Amino acid sequence: MAEKPSEEPRPESAAPPDDAWEQFLRDSEAGVPASAPKEPSARARMVTERLRALDEAQAAAAGRKGRRFGRSRPVAPARPEGWRTGPAWREMDGRASRRRTVWSVVGVLTAAALAVVAVNPSAALSWLPGGLGGGGADASGASASGVDASGVEASPLAPETARPTGAPGEAEGIPTRERPFTGSPAARWEAGADAIRLPRAKAVNGVPAARIEEALRGTKEFLAAANLDPAVLKGGEPVKALALVDPLEADYLADLRAAVRRPTEDNDPVSAFTRFDPEKVDLVGDVRVRGRMTVAPDTAAEGRALITADYTFVYGVARAGGDETTRVIVRRVLQVDAADPSRHQGTEGRLWIRDLASEIGNDDCREGDGLINPSFFSDLLSASPQAGETRDPYDRSTGVSREDECGVVSRT
Repeated sequence: MAEKPSEEPRPESAAPPDDAWEQFLRDSEAGVPASAPKEPSARARMVTERLRALDEAQAAAAGRKGRRFGRSRPVAPARPEGWRTGPAWREMDGRASRRRTVWSVVGVLTAAALAVVAVNPSAALSWLPGGLGGGGADASGASASGVDASGVEASPLAPETARPTGAPGEAEGIPTRERPFTGSPAARWEAGADAIRLPRAKAVNGVPAARIEEALRGTKEFLAAANLDPAVLKGGEPVKALALVDPLEADYLADLRAAVRRPTEDNDPVSAFTRFDPEKVDLVGDVRVRGRMTVAPDTAAEGRALITADYTFVYGVARAGGDETTRVIVRRVLQVDAADPSRHQGTEGRLWIRDLASEIGNDDCREGDGLINPSFFSDLLSASPQAGETRDPYDRSTGVSREDECGVVSRT
C-alpha cells in the first residue's frame, strides 16, 4: 500500500526588510523620524546638477540604445513526469535546466552618484572629469552601511528565515580595498559557508530523515564549492562541485564540464559557477552571503522531496593592482531532489540537480567567455547609458528573473 503523502507545507511567512524594524525602533525612541530627508548643501546640489548634465549628454549621444536586460538561458527543458523512477533506470530526454540573468551597471551613473553625493560630496567631486574636489572617500559612520561612527563593523543581521517583503534600505559609504562592503547592505551579512544554514532534517513525503539530511549537506557543499572556493573564484575548474553531481545526470554533467573547458554563448559556466579573471580583478575581503534553504514534498510522486536553496553572494573586487573597488552580486536558486532510495534511483552521496537559476549583478553582459566581468565607477563616466528596466540586486523579496535580456542594476 502506497504511503500517504505528507500535507502541503504552509507558505513562508513574510518578513519585513532586514533594516526596516531596526530603523523604526530607533525613530520611535528618538521621538522624531531620524530618517527624514535633509536639505542638501549647496555643494551637494552643484555636484548633483553636474552629474545629471553628464548623464543627459551621454544619453543624447547614445540615443539610449544599448544591450538588452539580463540573460535567462534554459540549457535544456525540464524532465517529464515519471523521470528517475525505479527499480530500473531509463535515460530520459531532456536535462536539468540552468538559467542565468545578467545585469550590468552601465546606465545608472546618475543614480549611483547621487547616492554618494549625500554621503561625501568631496569624494563625488573627485570622480568627475576634471574633478572639483580633492581627497578620497571615507567610510560612512551610518549604521545602515554596517559600520558605526568609530569605523567598527556592526553585528551581523539575524539569519533569514522567510522571504523579505522588500529590498533592504540604502546604505551609505564608498567601498575601498580595506572595506569593500561599505555602502552595501552586505556589510551586515554573514561571511562564508557558515552563513549557509541547514534546516532541521525530518522525514518528508516518504523520504527518510537521514536521506533528507544527506541531500541538505550535499546542497550546501555544492553552493560552497561553486561560489566560495578560492581556486574557482580565480577562474579555476570547479572540481569539487562537479564531483557532487550525480553521474546518472550524464548529459547535464557533460554540459557543465564542457562549459568550463570550452565556454560558449549558449553554455557559459558562470550560469553555475562564480569565476573571475585574476589578471583583471583582485578579490578583496571575504564573501558575504544571505539566504535560506527549505524542504518541501514533491507533489508529483511519493518518495520524493524538493530542496530549494536561495542564496545571494556578494564579492568585493578591485582592479588588479589598483585601488578602485566595486562589488558583484550573484544570486543562485538551486533545486535538488532528495529521494527514497527504495523507490527512486540515484547515486549514494551525489546530488540530483533539478534546476539552477542565477542572477548576476554588475557583469558587462559579455557572453561566452566563462568569466564575470565587473564594471567600475570610472568605467561609467565614459560608457554609453543602457536602456531597459533597472533592478536592485539586493532585493530578495521576489523570485529570480527569467527574462532573456541584459539590463542594469540600481546599485552595487
